[in-house]
Order: sequence, then structure tokens, then C-alpha cells
Amino acid sequence: MARIGIFDSGSGGLSVYRELVKLLPLEQYRYYADNSHCPYGEKSPLYIQRRARFITERFLDWKADIIVVACNTATAAAIATLRKEYPDVPFVGMEPAVKPAALGTETGVIGVLATAGTLKGSKYLNTRGLYESDVKIVEHVGQGFVELVERGILDGPEAEKTVKASLQPLLDAGADRIVLGCTHYPFLKPVIERLSGPGVQVIDPAPAVARQTLRILQDCGVATGIGPFSIILEASGSTEPLNRIFELI
Repeated sequence: MARIGIFDSGSGGLSVYRELVKLLPLEQYRYYADNSHCPYGEKSPLYIQRRARFITERFLDWKADIIVVACNTATAAAIATLRKEYPDVPFVGMEPAVKPAALGTETGVIGVLATAGTLKGSKYLNTRGLYESDVKIVEHVGQGFVELVERGILDGPEAEKTVKASLQPLLDAGADRIVLGCTHYPFLKPVIERLSGPGVQVIDPAPAVARQTLRILQDCGVATGIGPFSIILEASGSTEPLNRIFELI
């Protein structure tokens, strides 16, 4: 069986775990929520790299076969450094889902909801550069989205008010594809879809990350599907938000 380490600034990476376990249901998982340092979006790259090293070492002590950086901001700030410093460890990061949005748009406008750190990261900027001559890309930071999820507020008046404030500028610009650029945001996807209306598709990159993880494990010759399944949930702060979201999924 494979040992799969997953980390995020908080509970949002469980949206990636949710897709991983669909494809790889009989593996050993360890999830680390760095919630005492959450959100990562306003932290410096050096700060995030230090946290990523610390968590990576914990996973390697556990003998992880692969590490999933289930955080767009951490992917942008740290995954290149991790791959350089741990060349024998396979890392999977979050890919901005700009390509499927650009290929699928009918209005020629796509919207990206993400953290400030992700929008400034080279991975996103490089991806955006490939498509911005063909489509109009409008961006907005999901202000308060991470905090909502960490508090377990995934629907209702407060969630709708918070989501609408960041989503409406994208809709007003004519976006018919909304890319979720933070792993916390899929937990608010029902609200985003409801506010967007039937003509707008909301794109979650987590399924693609799960497929890439499976491919890498297969390429590395790691045996999968043997079982038994297990999961360890850890947090640098309180485990209450993590357990609450885990119970929901």
C-alpha cells in the first residue's frame, strides 16, 4: 500500500483528500493542517518554505511514498524548493485550472478566485501567460473564504455575503468559467454555483491532482490497492476545525 502525505495551511486540503480517496481507497494517509500558521496567503515565500520543510520532514519520518502539497499558495511558494532539496521524494502540487477554463469558455472571459499568494506566484503567472492572449482573465482574492471554511461556515447568509463580494466582480466582467485557486474554496462550491447561476461552470482542480498522484505512484512502482485504509489527522493548532470538515466529507 502507498503512504500518502497531504498538507495544507488548514482544512482546505481535505478537498484534495476527498478526491484522492476515490481513486486510492485502500492506502495509508497522513494529513497535516498547519492551521496555527493559517492563512498562508499573506505570508512570505520564505516563511511558507520553512513550514513546508518542517512538514515534509514529519512525513519522511513516517516514510511517506509521496507528498501532496494540497495548497495553492504553498505550491506557488515552496514546491520548487522542496523538489530541489528532496530530489528523491515525489511531490504533487496544485495546478491552476486555467487551461480547461480557457478551452471551455463561451463568453471569452474566465474568472479566477485565489489567494493573493497564488495570484502572485510564478506557477499561476506562467499558466496565465499561455492563455491571456486568447481569453480575458479576471481575478479576485477570495476575501474571507479560508476563514469561513476553517470556522465550518460553508453555507447560509454569512457565507453568501462573503462569497458574493469576491465573486460578483468576476460575474460582472462576463466570466462563464470560475477557477477555484485555493483548496479551501471547493467547500464553498455549492454557494459559488448558486450565486453564479446555471450559465457558469465552477472548476475544482482537485480531481486532476488525484489523477496525477495515482500516475506518479504507478510510475514509481509503488503498490496500491492492497489495504487496509488508514488516516492520521494532525494539526499545528486546534484539531477541531480539521475534524469538523473531515466529518462532513
